[in-house]
Amino acid sequence: MHGTVAAGYEAVREEFAKVVAGEREDYAGQLVAYVRGELVVDLWSGPEFTADTLTGVFSSTKGAAHLVVALLVQDGVLDPDQRVSHYWPEFAAEGKQDITLREVLAHRAGVVGADAGFSLEELADDRLIAARIAGQRPYWRPGTAFGYHAWVIGALTGEVVRRVTGQSIQELFEERVRAPYGLDFYLGLPEELEPRFATTLPMLPTPEQQAEIDAEEVTGAESLGGIAFNEHRADAPELWDFPNQRIARAQGQASAGGVASARGLAGMYAAATTGLNGRPPLLKPDTMAEFAQIQSIGYDVVSRVHKAFGLGFSIAGEFYPFLGQGAFGHSGAAGSQALADPRSGLAYGYNRRRYAYPGGAAPENDKLLRACVEAARATR
Repeated sequence: MHGTVAAGYEAVREEFAKVVAGEREDYAGQLVAYVRGELVVDLWSGPEFTADTLTGVFSSTKGAAHLVVALLVQDGVLDPDQRVSHYWPEFAAEGKQDITLREVLAHRAGVVGADAGFSLEELADDRLIAARIAGQRPYWRPGTAFGYHAWVIGALTGEVVRRVTGQSIQELFEERVRAPYGLDFYLGLPEELEPRFATTLPMLPTPEQQAEIDAEEVTGAESLGGIAFNEHRADAPELWDFPNQRIARAQGQASAGGVASARGLAGMYAAATTGLNGRPPLLKPDTMAEFAQIQSIGYDVVSRVHKAFGLGFSIAGEFYPFLGQGAFGHSGAAGSQALADPRSGLAYGYNRRRYAYPGGAAPENDKLLRACVEAARATR
């Protein structure tokens, strides 16, 4: 284990040491925390893994994409309660004319995928996804339920952003967020940074975990969940392998194509909420409160579990009750977690190389994040 912690954060280092000791020999991960813009935890471990190593962060990318949307709402450029078809007329097809931007951001639009699915090349292309979804009939009556728009939400909000500003979410993220704050978080990884990228490794469940997987009810490829996760397309990439493809990294697909280190994950939320590197916070308190307000909560008809969403972000306190009200962020399929807890001033980022069981935010985040929160509150 390598890195440093500030005084008062020794318990975080101890918890990270337990993670390292309890994992496989090839475990590789990073843990970073900022409190009120100050770096207080910077830890990493693993073979050929450093603080500067970059990996695919899967759906933690959604936090970056929707930080851009939050900035445009804050600027008065976008209105969450405006119909999507007002900005993007083609979206009105197949009964979608009244769907609002708020409903899309809250995973309530019902267009979680496309009947024909997407190949790797198509899945990496937000413009193509948006064009395909524009002609797709919703899978449920918009607004009556919510379900995780796993692969497509960034393309949908991104097309709205492009129609209004003439720029992509990726371009605006680079211009307004990544470059000014010097973040190691990329929606479109430059070729020259490829040597820093570490491929995601597939899940290797223990025998006990494999037994649990085998006992789970199988979701059919043609089911709502199968369509949402693009499992009904025979030539689709495996989810865990998506960021390992150069086309996915290069184009920085806004739902799952981001590449970052834990420093980049935590740094983005610090930049958003408390300011970073001498620069002011990107978001005003009212904007943070609006985007972190619960919009959808309960049974997710795609994932078939309890979930909670704000506007483009997950409601972090619903999964980690020890967080303050108004905490928001987004996890990634391989195990990453990134979020802000504005009440404690904490910005948190965790990243790992091997896909964690059972998918989504890795279980170790619970104890690592709790230790960070407790230290942040104790050192105020």
